[in-house]
Amino acid sequence: MSTNDNPPRRSPGAAAKPELPKRFYAQAGIGETEDGFAVLLDGRPVKTPARNTLAVPSRALAEALAAEWAAQGERIDPATMPLNRLVNSAVDGVAGQAEAVRAEVVKYAGSDLLCYRAEGPPRLVEIQSRHWDPVLGWVHQTFGAHFVLAEGVMFVEQPEKATTAIADAIAGLDTFELAALSTMTTLTGSALLALAVLHGRLDLDAAWAAAHVDEDWNIELWGQDEEAQQRRANRRAEMQAAVTVIGAIRG
Repeated sequence: MSTNDNPPRRSPGAAAKPELPKRFYAQAGIGETEDGFAVLLDGRPVKTPARNTLAVPSRALAEALAAEWAAQGERIDPATMPLNRLVNSAVDGVAGQAEAVRAEVVKYAGSDLLCYRAEGPPRLVEIQSRHWDPVLGWVHQTFGAHFVLAEGVMFVEQPEKATTAIADAIAGLDTFELAALSTMTTLTGSALLALAVLHGRLDLDAAWAAAHVDEDWNIELWGQDEEAQQRRANRRAEMQAAVTVIGAIRG
């Protein structure tokens, strides 16, 4: 018997991917409830992983959530539903932990990406300045927060007045805005970029480019592998979901 006739061996510790659940509904839509607008599958409200009703304050947001459900094929793939994942986290997590989430965003601001500059080469320094300085200027003008810059990766303590101003700026956000802001902050490494998107100072493309100045510089020098490209595409989809939430809530 040829060795090619033997079944493939699975490496030790390897586990088969869990099978995705089959689609169990024909139609996805929305309906008004006491909590806002709920996502309905064949007329029944969708539940979050914590068994809360998936309801949002905006019809446009509910319609966008329902569209993700409608786009599923024979099986439901959560990886293709970043908007639902974000809203689930808002309903199940952020709603009961708003203070902790706000504190984490302020913590990011205390070591914000935009404050750490390369020592060289000159072209990278110029690109960072072109993308980041206008945002820092806008933050100073809008919120009265002046952030200190540093070269390299050595931590620099930011003025308490600056971080307090950021805390004040996000104090009044509702659950869904805060969830979107938190998501954008972690994806970009910058609370200031996230704030700029929240307030319409930057669009998705501009914020994404600003967040990836250093990464794009390295790609230009060394190239990028396929897995890294896919990871970045997945993060971009999450960022788009956060921008969609903001647009639906504030639009």
